[in-house]
Order: sequence, then structure tokens, then C-alpha cells
Amino acid sequence: MSIPHSLSIHGTQHHPLPGARAIAPTDPNQRIEISLVLRHRQPLPYVATLERHLSHAEFASQYGADPAHVERLRQFAREYGLEVLERDDAIQRRTVTLAGTAAAMEKAFSVQLRRFDHPDGTYRGRIGTIHMPKEYAPLVSGVFGLDDRPVVRPHLRFRAMNSVLSPHAVQLSYTAQQVAAAYSFPSDGTGAGQTIGILEFGGGFRTNDIRDYFASLGLNPPSVTAVLVDNAINNPSTAQSADGEVMLDIEVAGTVAPGASIVVYFAPNTERGFQDALSTAVHDQVHRPSIISISWGGPEAGWAAQSMTNFDQVAQEAALLGITIPVATGDSGSSDGIDDGKTHVDFPASSPHVLATGGTRLVVTNGAIQSETVWNDGAQGGATGGGFSTEFAQPSWQSKLVSNAGRGIPDVAGNADPQTGYEVLIDGQKFIIGGTSAVAPLWAGLVALLNQKLNRRLGFLNPALYSLGQTKAFRDIVTGNNGAYSATAGWDPCTGQGSPDGTVLLSAMEAPAASHASTHASTHQGSTAPQLAPRKARST
Repeated sequence: MSIPHSLSIHGTQHHPLPGARAIAPTDPNQRIEISLVLRHRQPLPYVATLERHLSHAEFASQYGADPAHVERLRQFAREYGLEVLERDDAIQRRTVTLAGTAAAMEKAFSVQLRRFDHPDGTYRGRIGTIHMPKEYAPLVSGVFGLDDRPVVRPHLRFRAMNSVLSPHAVQLSYTAQQVAAAYSFPSDGTGAGQTIGILEFGGGFRTNDIRDYFASLGLNPPSVTAVLVDNAINNPSTAQSADGEVMLDIEVAGTVAPGASIVVYFAPNTERGFQDALSTAVHDQVHRPSIISISWGGPEAGWAAQSMTNFDQVAQEAALLGITIPVATGDSGSSDGIDDGKTHVDFPASSPHVLATGGTRLVVTNGAIQSETVWNDGAQGGATGGGFSTEFAQPSWQSKLVSNAGRGIPDVAGNADPQTGYEVLIDGQKFIIGGTSAVAPLWAGLVALLNQKLNRRLGFLNPALYSLGQTKAFRDIVTGNNGAYSATAGWDPCTGQGSPDGTVLLSAMEAPAASHASTHASTHQGSTAPQLAPRKARST
């Protein structure tokens, strides 16, 4: 039942998760917290048209929420018996946090909240579209938190004990130091002065593990700080839990850039948690990350449109502020784990404003690369994600390399096969782990090194990387497939531009940033973010 004279909030249509069934109404007295994301004060410019990155203060005054709109949403809360949880960053993050009973939320947003039973557990959900009174709806870009279903999974793969997966005859393992050396990362940099943010949606880290792991490599442990979002906690438990993802991210990024500080943003595994984690990290004026690594995601078909749209907007805000966001493309090949015979890609890797990182199998002998192919260990062992978005149109910086209507991923690649995996320490135990989860923090560490050496933030790298074409800055991967797609000369939807040669990439980036970006600026004419492509029918 909708409010008289109400308007729907675009992109909020929801259906139950596949295999879920409604079992009971939500307790009307249950307390719920939600995030209302407001519209920008004015449309965001395309990042390549800017001569410099914005400061946080400049962003807030030009593109943050209109204070008058924040006050009007406080009035909305009062009218419907909801509490406003005041935050200092409401203008910057364009986010107003509300709390109230389930009954009050149902009335305010014209929804019915139900408990759903699902093979992976229960969740609070809704069916249909969110509505708000017509005097308030135009101010709002997204409503997050009414539904608390899980939305992402970590993209890591543990090496199976005593297994050799065809067609590989041997198993190898490396430290992130060895992988970085093979890729010729600048050896005289440490990432000092940089902060790497890492988004996590479960698990936790133990300080003793961090100390012991880095001591085993002869390195001082990095400064690691936990920031808790939406009441999440740093909650280490067992190695086979999400702790594996957390420690892999910290240990890879911290090993590649041992002088960088690391901030881990813990948030619930929900649409609200994902949105709030990124906006909190992007607009964190205490820690000020220059890189934000994301190793979690899920098929585009599993997301509501408002989640993808609003997340991509915050990723564009990061670009304006000079923040690079490497994101794992997934470990289930060209299907992204959906068994319908079609190709799918992972989000948020498919966002046009992130650096999508795919996976390879890397064989190194005596410090030199002997071979590198697309990571594909078959259905049981995993394969790199990659393909073309059905949600986001092709960005201009891919137009000369990708002949397809949708945004192509990955952009770049790196070692990901668990059969050539990374040596890590989790909850006191040693493991060898792969997955594209390892490639995002690997690139995060590389960007920290480049930022330090260049004495500036590279920020949104994609236009500059694609302007380089197929140069010696990338090792072109031409062998293997991820299911539907095969590696070819140049960019391909398995490994993108290829794996990096860090030293050559540093030389290429030494030219002023504007010289890379200006090639693409004329194709956008100061437009906003790339538009959503026509959507296929899908279940959310």
C-alpha cells in the first residue's frame, strides 16, 4: 500500500532471493537503521575533464548534499516517527541515517517487511518498490537498509590439500614480495605516505598474526586500523571463515607496500553495508585513503539497480578526489557462478569508475617469469571472471579496444591461480590462497608505490592505462580462456590489458596526468557518469 500522493524511488524493485520463501512478518517493534542517500547538489563532471583532483572541502561545497535537503529529510523523519542519527559527514557522504521500528519504516516507505528463509540462512526482505511522499522523493537517490539480505561473497580460493588440478603438473607458491619482483614493481619504493583502504564484509584480523607474518618476511608490520561501519565489528574466528579474505588483503597489500598505512573498513554484508562502507572510506578525512581495495562482489543479476547506480556514483566521487579503487572480477569464470548457460560479470568490478582486476596463472623460475596464462582450473578449481556488463554502457576510454555495447572487464590482471598462489598466515595457520581477491590488493600495493614515486595521486587510472595501448607496461596474456572467452593479442575479457611491468608503468605515468586524460575528455564533454545500459530481465 503506497502513501497517497507518493512517488517511487527509482531502481528499488526487489524480489526474493532464488530459493527463498517468506515465513513471517517482521516484528513490528524491531528497530531498524537505514541510510537515505541524497542527490548531488549538481551533476558530477567526468573526471577526465578536471585539471586537478578536488579536496574534500571542494567536493562537499560543489557536489555534496544540499543542507536544505538534509533539513527536509529531518522533517520527513519527524512526520513518520523516525529518529535521525546525526553524523558529521552527512553533507560530504550525502547520507542521512534514520532509525525506527519496522512498523514505522513500513508506513514511511510503503513497504511490507517479511522474514525470508533461504538455504544460506534467514533475512529481512521486501518485495516491490519503495515509495516516499512526493515532496521528499525527488531529493533521494537511494534507500538502503530495509532489506538485509547478503549481497557479496569473497573472491578467494584456498588451494586444496594434496591436489594437482589438470592441466597443471606442478604446484607453486609465492610470497607477495616474489610476485611483485617478478612483475618488476619499483624496488626502491615502500608506499610511505600512502593509505590503503580495504573493504571487508565479514571476518576479522588478529594483531599477532600481522606481527608474526611480516616478521617472517623480514618486514616491520604495517599500521593496520579497523574502522567499523553500520555497527559491524572486527570479528576474527577461524581460518576458513571470512578471516581468510581479510588476512589475504592485508598481507598482500602490506607486503607490496610495507611503508603504507592500512585501514580496514568492516561493514555488514548487505546493500546498505556495501554502500556505506565505500562512502565512508572515500570521504574519510581522518585516514584519507588514496587507494581502496575491494575483493568482494556478486553477479550483476543479484543487485538492485539503485545499489549499482549509487555505488558507481560514489566510485566516481572517489575518482574526483584522486582515489584508485582496484576490484576483483570474481573466481567463477565467464558465468560468474550463474548456471543458466549465459555469460555474466561481477559487480562492483563492472562499475566504470573502478579498476577491475582479473587473474592469471604465473610460473616464475629463479625470479624470472617463465609463463603466464589465463587462470582457469575448471569448474572445481575456479577461473578468472571477465566479460561484458549488461548494466553499464561502454566507457569512451574502452572504445578503441573493446567492440561491445557494455563495459568490458577486467582492465588489468595479475597472479590469481591457487596452484601458483600466495603464502599467507590466517588465525595462526599457514595457507596458500589464490583468487582474484589477491589481485586487487596486489594492484593496490602497486598504486601506492607509484603514488609515492610520482609524489601525486594517480586516482582514476583507467583512461591513462587505456591510452597507453598495448605497450611494455603490460605483459600481454594470449593463452587460455575463462569459459566463453579466450585470450587474444591486446585487450580481452579474460585478463584485460594484461599483467603489469611496474617499472615501465612508472615511467609511463611520469608524464603529467592531464596528458593521459585529455585524449578522452572530448568524448564526454563534461558529462556525468556513464549511463546504465539497457537491462535484461533479471531477478534481484
